[in-house]
Amino acid sequence: MASPVVSILIVSWNVRDYLLRCLASLAAGADGLSYEVIVVDNASRDGTVAAVQAQFPAVRVMANATNRGFTAGNNQALAVARGAFFFLLNPDTEVQPDAIAELHRFLVAHPDVGIVGPRLLYPDGSLQSSRRRFPTLATLFTESTVVQEYLPGLAVFRRYTLADVSPDRPQPVDWVVGAAMLVRREVYEQIGGLDEGFFMYAEEMDWCRRAQAAGWKVAYDPAAVVIHHEARSSEQVAAARLIYFFGSRVRYARKYFGAGWAEALRLWLLVTFVWQWLREAGKWLVGHKRSLRAARMAAYAQVLRSGLR
Repeated sequence: MASPVVSILIVSWNVRDYLLRCLASLAAGADGLSYEVIVVDNASRDGTVAAVQAQFPAVRVMANATNRGFTAGNNQALAVARGAFFFLLNPDTEVQPDAIAELHRFLVAHPDVGIVGPRLLYPDGSLQSSRRRFPTLATLFTESTVVQEYLPGLAVFRRYTLADVSPDRPQPVDWVVGAAMLVRREVYEQIGGLDEGFFMYAEEMDWCRRAQAAGWKVAYDPAAVVIHHEARSSEQVAAARLIYFFGSRVRYARKYFGAGWAEALRLWLLVTFVWQWLREAGKWLVGHKRSLRAARMAAYAQVLRSGLR
């Protein structure tokens, strides 16, 4: 059997209906390119495996007995993928017509580019930020924290999200959001798979950084469009999502800035969660949306108990 041009790799957890819509969008997205689809299911409890097997019998399903995480799941799929290109795709996406084919054309036309990401849109058609510069220490200490909540206009955030560069033209970037990214097989063979020390979050940032260190470029191609519903798996476990997100940030800091900065970041992030817990407690005490405040306090308490280690 001839190898496909593209292997489409999807890691799924309890998002059956989104996944089925994603799978239904792939043929138009590939627009004639030969492809295979590998779904790694991380022990979903919503009938995902049976539904995919019934509605998309050509899809290869790898059903895990436990939730191995986004990173390990992708590595499972990468290890058996046969394509010359790997399209890593979130299950809560809908690939628009010609998007995969466009990304493939981009890589063929730019042999020095090893990874390319599409334009991501929210379901309402608005732009979803998907291009990034690598984070500085200032970024790691402030982005997605209470600092950004209170001071959203800081220049560090515009720099990080490339807000100073138009999203309407192709461009080199430091990294692209891993909800959808096309990767050359040669990149994978040269640098290996995703770092499974990142259960989820920051793994694509690390992968792009490793690819660039090996001499490859990373790019963004807005001519390819993917709708991303965003966080449909991780929103099911709010506390775990926070732990994985900020824990991955600490790991990234340790890997690229050293143990000292990583420990300083870990302690600072814990301080921000103490503040958020106290803020929610104050609102709970005055009777403002008590069920919401209690849920947030419980989530923040779990983060604090984890120590973000």
